[in-house]
Amino acid sequence: MKKTFLLFAFFIGIVTVNAQTKEELQAQKAEKQAAANALQAEAKALQAQIDALPGWRVGAFGTIGGSLSNFSKWYAQGAPNNSSGNIGFTFNGHANLIQEKFFWRNALTTNLNWVKLDNKDIDTDDDSFKPTTDVFNISSLYGRNITKTLAASGLMEYRTTILDNFNDPGYLDLGIGATWTPINNLIVVIHPLNYNFVFSEGETVFESSLGAKIVADYTRQISAINFKTNLSMFQSYKSSNYSNWTWNNSFSYTLWKMIGVGFDFGLRNNKQEALNYALAQTPATATGFDDVDNDLQTYYTIGLSYKF
Repeated sequence: MKKTFLLFAFFIGIVTVNAQTKEELQAQKAEKQAAANALQAEAKALQAQIDALPGWRVGAFGTIGGSLSNFSKWYAQGAPNNSSGNIGFTFNGHANLIQEKFFWRNALTTNLNWVKLDNKDIDTDDDSFKPTTDVFNISSLYGRNITKTLAASGLMEYRTTILDNFNDPGYLDLGIGATWTPINNLIVVIHPLNYNFVFSEGETVFESSLGAKIVADYTRQISAINFKTNLSMFQSYKSSNYSNWTWNNSFSYTLWKMIGVGFDFGLRNNKQEALNYALAQTPATATGFDDVDNDLQTYYTIGLSYKF
């Protein structure tokens, strides 16, 4: 009986010591976590001061997506012997010079995709990669500060395709007006005096015109997340048929070091492009701006991302 009592007391003592040790460790952990949180807050505050200093801000991130497949005697599909592939990438880069009295913001956005389908039972089919999504946009915005959030500005923006039909069409916007920066990372450009140069080969429906340019861009990094959204609009004073807008969006999440996952999508509305495409069909699916189907243009890319 005495031995049993001693063993029971010893067991209670061990449990008590372990409980006290656990509580002490939890208390120490809480103290360390509080200290770490305070240091992290100080580091963020210092980084905010660094970001506010005059100078260059340079950054870039992109997405790479692709797939390859090969089928041999896969009779469940129409082409049992074939190989196919899809490769694409996007790139978003910026180089911004921020000074006390002026700024100079430069950006480059590209989205390029290729696809192929090789039916091995047909010797005459095309087994090469063909371009599909083809987006190229470069812009340069210069502004002289009037107030802390408002500046007089001038903008140059050029967009086209580079894999197929380079500069056919190509769009060059040159304009002046004002730029509003209500919060960090948000840029709103309003240029009531803007000329939209449209380049194309041969006799086409494309036409240059004078109008207003509106651009809204928000680019930001939050921890492991990078995202950029850019809306570029041109409203022609000559005719709404010559107006257009493009909205590009890019997101990436870093999983390990500089590698992560990314998602890009874009929307565009351009009646001149819709009519040019309709007239090129056999037979033509439209006769002019009045009867053309100006459907919304879209694209998206999903794949691995890389932060430069």
